[in-house]
Amino acid sequence: MPDPTAPRSTQAPKTPWRHELHTIIYEADTPAGKLFDVVLLVAILASIAAVLLESVVSIRTEYGEQLLIAEWIFTALFTIEYALRLMTVRHPTRYARSFFGIVDLLSILPTYISLFFPGSHALVVIRGLRLLRAFRVLKMARYVGESHILFIALRHSRPKITVFLTGVLSIVVIVGALMYLIEGDQPDTGFTSIPQSVYWAIVTMTTVGYGDISPTTVVGKTVACAVMILGYAIIAVPTGIVSAEIAQIAANRKIKTRACNACSAEGHDDDATHCKHCGAVLHERT
Repeated sequence: MPDPTAPRSTQAPKTPWRHELHTIIYEADTPAGKLFDVVLLVAILASIAAVLLESVVSIRTEYGEQLLIAEWIFTALFTIEYALRLMTVRHPTRYARSFFGIVDLLSILPTYISLFFPGSHALVVIRGLRLLRAFRVLKMARYVGESHILFIALRHSRPKITVFLTGVLSIVVIVGALMYLIEGDQPDTGFTSIPQSVYWAIVTMTTVGYGDISPTTVVGKTVACAVMILGYAIIAVPTGIVSAEIAQIAANRKIKTRACNACSAEGHDDDATHCKHCGAVLHERT
């Protein structure tokens, strides 16, 4: 039972049906919750398949109407599911601003937007991101933990990577301007402006190499070789930054899938009594 001395805003929902729905929708460790999530994943796969098939002209010509009806049915079901997720947490705006909350919303908007902008319903393939829930549905707690560690590592690496990207952008601007001075008088090379030359520097430094622009002078080719070699060295920098953060965070970290009734946050131990994010009382599993 919720602690009567706890602040009103931090107590878990008291309405029994809300608690039961929360257990089914958010808890992957209960039989009903696992069944709900498995059905949800199947529906997501089916809806994505419908969109992919609809993009094939021959299939759209013969089954376009049926696929459109199926898409609206899936969208209606996902809309109801999204509304239930908001209804069963005490702080719906907190869930709506979470990663999965934003993905859930974006997965249903394209179909409604297609009423005003035909063709935009193809963006519903973003529903594929919802398949990330498969890790918790199938009790892959290890993978949930690893994804959490990766997210934290990327967040901790942000300042270093920001400085790194700033340096890379400065280099490509300088190299682009230099190549414009070297190759700009050659009309057939494509270095017609500094922005065009910066584009070449980015393509070359990232080792993509489209080949639509290429130097012809000896000096230009020499600079291009230097940029290519520099590109290989630069690729290793962000990898090293993130790897170091992952190694530092990963030690002895164990992530659970238990969800909070108030904010839907996961990662609570089985014996936890309060949410570590919002402080709400956690219900015992039924």
